Amino acid sequence: MRKRRMMKCIALIALFTLGAATSVVKKDRTITQVVKLLQGMMEKSTAEGDEERVIFAKFKCYCDSSEASKTASIDTLTEQIALLESDIDGLQGDTGGLSSECAELKASMADNKAAQADAKAIREKENKAFEAEEADLTQAIAQMKSALETLLKVGDQSKQGADSKQFMKGNSLLSLNSEVQSALRAASGFMTPAQRSSSASFLQAPFTGTYTSQSGVVVGIIKSMRDTFKANLADARTTEKNSEESYGEFMKLKKESYEMMDDSYKSKQRQLGGNDKELSAKRSSLAEGKKQKKTDEEFLSELLPLCAEKSAGYANRKVLRANEEAAIAEAISILNSDDAFATFATTDATSKGGLKFIQMRSVRRHVSGDAYARSMAKKLLLAAAKKTKSDRLSKVVAKLNAENAFDEVLEEIEKMIDLIAEEGKADQKNLDWCNSERKENNAQLGKRKKEILGLEGQIDKLTKLIEDPKTGLKAQIAGQEQQLEENNAAQKTETTDRTEENLAYQKDVRNLVSAESILTKAIKALSAYYDDLAQKLAAGEALLQKVPPSVKQGDKAHWKDDASYKGQSDKGGDVIDMLEFILKETTTEEMNAHKDEEKGQADYEDSMTKLKKEQADGEKNLADLQDTLAEKEKDLLDAQEDLKTTTEDKEAIEAYLLKIKPGCDFITTNFKLRESNRATEKGALEKAVTLIKGTPAYKTAVNAATVESYGDCKEPCVKDIGHVKCKACQADVTIPAYCAGHKGTKGC
Repeated sequence: MRKRRMMKCIALIALFTLGAATSVVKKDRTITQVVKLLQGMMEKSTAEGDEERVIFAKFKCYCDSSEASKTASIDTLTEQIALLESDIDGLQGDTGGLSSECAELKASMADNKAAQADAKAIREKENKAFEAEEADLTQAIAQMKSALETLLKVGDQSKQGADSKQFMKGNSLLSLNSEVQSALRAASGFMTPAQRSSSASFLQAPFTGTYTSQSGVVVGIIKSMRDTFKANLADARTTEKNSEESYGEFMKLKKESYEMMDDSYKSKQRQLGGNDKELSAKRSSLAEGKKQKKTDEEFLSELLPLCAEKSAGYANRKVLRANEEAAIAEAISILNSDDAFATFATTDATSKGGLKFIQMRSVRRHVSGDAYARSMAKKLLLAAAKKTKSDRLSKVVAKLNAENAFDEVLEEIEKMIDLIAEEGKADQKNLDWCNSERKENNAQLGKRKKEILGLEGQIDKLTKLIEDPKTGLKAQIAGQEQQLEENNAAQKTETTDRTEENLAYQKDVRNLVSAESILTKAIKALSAYYDDLAQKLAAGEALLQKVPPSVKQGDKAHWKDDASYKGQSDKGGDVIDMLEFILKETTTEEMNAHKDEEKGQADYEDSMTKLKKEQADGEKNLADLQDTLAEKEKDLLDAQEDLKTTTEDKEAIEAYLLKIKPGCDFITTNFKLRESNRATEKGALEKAVTLIKGTPAYKTAVNAATVESYGDCKEPCVKDIGHVKCKACQADVTIPAYCAGHKGTKGC
């Protein structure tokens, strides 16, 4: 691993180039050159220590910054995970509530649909029954009418005494009999026992085409049945109309209720859909956050021991370096001592030779006379006009001042009563319209307000999902981009450091190999010299040496014998031991350098593999987050546009309600008063009519008109309008015929 090469420093490189040194080197003695070599080694060790400190400082900076970055990332992710889990719990609770509400709405909607279907089925059944009854009654009435026409024609011919053959000319006796029989059979179900007996006798008797008293009875029965059928038909139609109106109102209420439930259901479904998307996004973010946190924790769990290991290694290398430098310093001290210089000065091996150096290293009424009645009518109408401030009543009062106001006044009163009724209908129509418009628009307004609340809630959720400074998509994207930048920077840093370490390793190995070679040669040279010296001493050759001829005779006493070389060989042995120690340490350092390089490369490759995987995962997560952000931003824009449109609809409804408010407020506020005033006016007019009709003049006029209306029946009817003569005359039938159908009539 990088930075482990700090131990490779001793680089004591002593290259003895025996017999091939330059002229500059030749100026120094051999021991001086060794001292200089050791001093160079000390300087090289110091320089390498400085270089190692720089490399370790970079590594320490990487450790500290990575630890701080990952620790901060873990803290942020821990907080983000807690917030996301809280949001997810809230969304799940909201989703559960919405799901329950949707289920209830769905069940209510199904019940509503079933009620509509049941009501429709019942209505269709009632309508079908009505149509059948209407057809039967219409047919029966037609038969009654046809039978009456036939019997009346027979009666007319009989009364005129016409020849029966002449009467039957162009007609079929059999056909007439058939029509009458059909009509009587159709009416038999509605006859009394007496009527049924009369009709049965009539049907059983031979039909000759002549008019008899029995025919008159049958005519009366048929007329009665016809009137009954008409009344039944009118009742059936009224009932059908009322049923249809009730059905329509019921279906309207059910449909309005269904639409409201459907709108609410759809709104809640949209909220559920939004919740599902948001829940999915937050779950994805939570999973990514947990994954990233785990990755950061794993990275930190590996980084911290590695940093601690390298820090410990660096500290150990500093100790070793200090020991090495101490050894070199001691060697220099030994070699630089006065004794050493004095001793080595006397030997060729310590005073001759050359050296070479190598070094390197990162949301009431009362009737009296005419005048009294007229006066009472005026008072009554004036009081009502004053109370209701009615111009209409004042107009009627003015008309009462005329001498003969019956026809004109009563006609005017009738018109006014009709006008009051029309005005009441118009007010009711306006009130119904206002109520309907307000109800419908208020319902729409409420619906829009609910939609606005839902959209605002959706917008708030989407905005938080996108913009939340801690858990928002933008914050997650920024965090992921930052992590990718840090990952990229970490890859670059580790690659640069690995390259520097490898270069330093190669240099160190070259230096160490060279140093080993040099030290080996140096040890060999020194060992050879001292071994040779030891042999000579053992053989006594050194003792046999003669005094050099160049020594003067008088100086012979100062010449020392070869015994002085023994002390020098001991010193040389110490140097050799020291050099061998250095060689051993250099060899050990080379082996450690190889191990450190192998471990450094393996650690680098493992770290790069992990960083590359984190980078790929981060890039995928970034792409997913960006896609989610784009989708949520589109959802936000759509929701904002929907909110704008819904708000405009709401404001338009509010403006419309404000526009109709004055008119509707007036009719709503004054409807009862106007109804009361109209009732007062109508009551006053009706009482006035009663008073007018109670006057003798009016009664005389009415009686005259009534007598005139009797026409040909004036004589019997003036005598007694209730007598059978009057009744039969008016019915245009014979007295027996009339009495047959109207037993109990006066005169029968």
